[in-house]
Amino acid sequence: MVDADQTFVIVGGGLAGAKAAETLRAEGFTGRVILICDERDHPYERPALSKGYLLGKEGRDSLLVHEPAWYARHDIELHLGQTVAAIDRAARTVRFGEDGTVVRYDKLLLATGAEPRRLDVPGTDLAGVHHLRRLTHAERLRGVLAALGRDNGHLVIAGAGWIGLEVAAAARQYGAEVTVVEPEPTPLHGVLGPELGELFTELHREHGVRLHFGVRLTEIVGQDGAVLAARTDDGEEHPAHSVLAAIGAAPRTALAEAAGLELADPAHGGGIAVDERLRTSDPDIHAAGDVASFPHALFGTRLRVEHWANALHGGPAAARAMLGRDVVHDRVPYFFTDQYDLGMEYSGWAPPGSYDEVVIRGDAGRREFVAFWVRQGRVLAGMNVNVWDVTDTVQRLIRSRAQVDTEALADPHVPLDSLVP
Repeated sequence: MVDADQTFVIVGGGLAGAKAAETLRAEGFTGRVILICDERDHPYERPALSKGYLLGKEGRDSLLVHEPAWYARHDIELHLGQTVAAIDRAARTVRFGEDGTVVRYDKLLLATGAEPRRLDVPGTDLAGVHHLRRLTHAERLRGVLAALGRDNGHLVIAGAGWIGLEVAAAARQYGAEVTVVEPEPTPLHGVLGPELGELFTELHREHGVRLHFGVRLTEIVGQDGAVLAARTDDGEEHPAHSVLAAIGAAPRTALAEAAGLELADPAHGGGIAVDERLRTSDPDIHAAGDVASFPHALFGTRLRVEHWANALHGGPAAARAMLGRDVVHDRVPYFFTDQYDLGMEYSGWAPPGSYDEVVIRGDAGRREFVAFWVRQGRVLAGMNVNVWDVTDTVQRLIRSRAQVDTEALADPHVPLDSLVP
């Protein structure tokens, strides 16, 4: 029975951790809630770091999950700029890395997130090589992009995923020259496949981005600590004053691994293995957000989802499970992007090889359409491009697992709602 004598510890001060703390109080938990954040900034949301904040359209305060005074007002013990060095599962304690403080827990939530993958090539130690994951990264990169725009400078981006493409769009809006190198044949190949990846190729080329596919960065050339160029494995040398490594993120599992918790297969994204209630192999420890790999009954596989909506909903789900509520975390994965004048929302999970066809509803040429990834007549995923207020319907269609008439699915005159049983 949960009561005022219990202590719940949350390791990780991102969106998942902050929303978990909020949910504990909203659900009536009166014990200690300790939130440990290794950044010095109050918990904030990350999507704007590569969108509005990077472009200077949003301020720091707009990113915060809660205003700073909220934590004290709700009796949340917030530890900023602190890390956890170790978990002692037998004693049910965590030890802080800075001063060795030991705190006992009744329930523990790991919301440690992910960190940018590093380029393993010569020259990555140069001052002009950047990553984008944290607010401090975005602040620095915003200044870099502005300077590149003023000076007609060149930015080379390794990776044509969401971060790479969003930064490319921002850099072009600052006026910088941009080159993107990507080993896959299209942008976002592992998410959208070749059919829709080509949409983003065309979009960025129209805005002056140079895209090179099927190549990898092999060396960053510099002099006196400054970046001069980037070389690729096809023998080309690309002018560069700055380089962004946008080659994905790795789940931060070191703390869990050292504690002996079960990890998910790296071939399927890795992370901390949890059940549908976000419980780890230790029933007193849960995990949520980017670091958690959970079984998704709808798609019949484990998923580790790195997007905003998973943290937004996963943190509260874990908090309720910690309180003993009957919880199943099975949200349809969702993410969004804004690049130039293109806005997009994607729901579902349909990696290359999992679908038979892509059905387009609307005008792809004008970039106003909804795309559906379909297998044996069932919708696995949907992406609305510059078409709004359809996400709930798309997600209901995915959840229904119903076989649909693909001609009706493609026909914008047939109401989408009518296809959901």
